[in-house]
Amino acid sequence: MDALRPVPRISIQAFCETPASCAAVEEAGRDRRMAKAHLRVQTGGIRAAMEHYASAPTPNLMILESALDPEGLLAELETLAEVCDPGSKVVVIGHHNDVFLYRELTRRGVSEYLVAPITLIDVISVVSSLFAAPDAEPLGRTIAFVGAKGGAGSSTIAHNVGWSIARLFESDVLIADLDLPFGTANINFDQDPAQGIAEALFSAERMDDVLLDRLLARCAEHLSLLAAPSVLDRTYDFPGDAFAALIEAAQRGTPVVVLDVPHVWNDWTRSVLQQADDIVITATPDLANLRNAKNLVDTLRKSRPNDAPPRLVLNQVGIPRRPEIDPAEFLDPLGLKALATIGFDPQLFGTAANNGRMLAETDARHPAVAAFNQIAHDLTGRGAPKAVPRSGALKLLDLLRRR
Repeated sequence: MDALRPVPRISIQAFCETPASCAAVEEAGRDRRMAKAHLRVQTGGIRAAMEHYASAPTPNLMILESALDPEGLLAELETLAEVCDPGSKVVVIGHHNDVFLYRELTRRGVSEYLVAPITLIDVISVVSSLFAAPDAEPLGRTIAFVGAKGGAGSSTIAHNVGWSIARLFESDVLIADLDLPFGTANINFDQDPAQGIAEALFSAERMDDVLLDRLLARCAEHLSLLAAPSVLDRTYDFPGDAFAALIEAAQRGTPVVVLDVPHVWNDWTRSVLQQADDIVITATPDLANLRNAKNLVDTLRKSRPNDAPPRLVLNQVGIPRRPEIDPAEFLDPLGLKALATIGFDPQLFGTAANNGRMLAETDARHPAVAAFNQIAHDLTGRGAPKAVPRSGALKLLDLLRRR
């Protein structure tokens, strides 16, 4: 058991049919190696999971028990696939030691099959092998937010979208404020941590999960912040790969890593943007923003030919008496569709910023909050919020494969 690696910050939900399996999973959740994971154990098996996920997002890992025969188990999993989000992993606890069943489950995208009765060692071992093994792919998806121009509101968008992802999907999010001299994440979240991203960068040679955990500030449930010092007692000149070790450590331990990139252009910002899984450019509808956004989009398309193009958020739309470029005319030369268009509301945005709160905490019904929620769905690949089970005979492999 000592050889097992600690499990990262993932969400796990178990639906068990027998008291013995419930007890084993709950006992595993109390182990120190599972301290970072958010584990919830419920009864009812796969049928209960289908009812629950018809209107709720699926977690990073589902543990499902079924005492059905192989044919019945496969049929229930096929139905479950209709309400599963992409990227979720599935571990099945069954009561039949059947090689054919194991091969069929693996073919359909199930990550592991355990034969009951199980122990806490079985649970920790399978979770560790899926998410914490040395050869496992990085868990976290990096989303870089950058402004086309200073003052476009990129940081505000990044912080509110990160907060929405954590709240909507109950999935851990790490926000890293990369603007060391002038970052505002600590203000926007009303935090004053003694340490943060500066200590992480200047200790890059010994960066690991333990050090990163010590530097994080907890902003809300499922949301952590790596704050910028926001002081000018030194200059912050970094080589191109300065943030690589930090981002890799963050990816190993957190499902979603939001990178708040400052509006500067040098080796390290270019490197961070080139390596991000997704890029969101925030722009306001004027000519300078259009020129800068066009340059960013063209440059990133050339340096990332096999990746999706950057996303674009049009912000501060509708400022009274300010000449603006029509959104359609703004988007046309970029060859993009707007991820969201957010109207100008200085009262709400200013109140939220001055109080150290997110917009949803200030006015949950404001249209900007709905925009942030939609961006969160789009960036995580979860699509529109689920209201009813999705239809169609979709293969489990198609919906449960890793992103």
